[in-house]
Amino acid sequence: MSVLLALDSSTEHMALALVGQGHDLFVDADGGALASQHLVPDAMALLRQAGVALSRVDAIAFGRGPGAFTGLRTACSVAQGLAFGAGRPVVPLDSLMLVAEDARQQLITEAGERALPAPLEVWVAMDARMNQAYVGRYRWTGARWDTLFGPALTDPEPLRLLWALEPPALVAGTALSAFHLDTGAARRIPATVSRARALGALAQQAFAAGLTEDAANALPLYVRDKVALTTAEREQARAAQTAQTEPKPAPGGESA
Repeated sequence: MSVLLALDSSTEHMALALVGQGHDLFVDADGGALASQHLVPDAMALLRQAGVALSRVDAIAFGRGPGAFTGLRTACSVAQGLAFGAGRPVVPLDSLMLVAEDARQQLITEAGERALPAPLEVWVAMDARMNQAYVGRYRWTGARWDTLFGPALTDPEPLRLLWALEPPALVAGTALSAFHLDTGAARRIPATVSRARALGALAQQAFAAGLTEDAANALPLYVRDKVALTTAEREQARAAQTAQTEPKPAPGGESA
């Protein structure tokens, strides 16, 4: 079993994990502006606590985004520096998928793994500020997550229209509270319990799938120059919304 060091500072919370070979150490802490000051010393402290030298770590996993610009740059820079120093690869992780994994873990804690719907599909919607949301749709296969849509950026209204057309079963993320999104009958999980535990699990899943990169490729994922919904998808959603509100013909073919 491999030993992995994972870190994420894509939100206002900083997460660190050291997993594998009997190590299950997790740190959830304040991030934001503090991440640039604390990410390296906290990562080194985690290694010391486990008695693991950086050279013994098999890969450095990191949340590549989407997320806050400064936080993404910090995570990428730290992951790249540690990986170069140890002569190890990096494992880029989708920061929205981290939220989906935390939601899955919350469901397991609540009702047990056998109670999970199969397949488990999760929409993630995170507050991106500027009245926008980072969104992604993910499916749990039993061993790892597949990306069905995104990550991308959208205004709240196109997302509401899309969900009206195709109601989600489960939605997780901070945008639920930030924008009071209507999710119909969907299960809502607005907050994470432990980003660090989800980060560690994602790192193991990705490493087992061989999703490693050279340290030079430790780059952030920016989506603010993209849109979440194509023009066709938005027109389809608007058409569905219009069809729901138009009066139905009365008997005999005349409008009511």
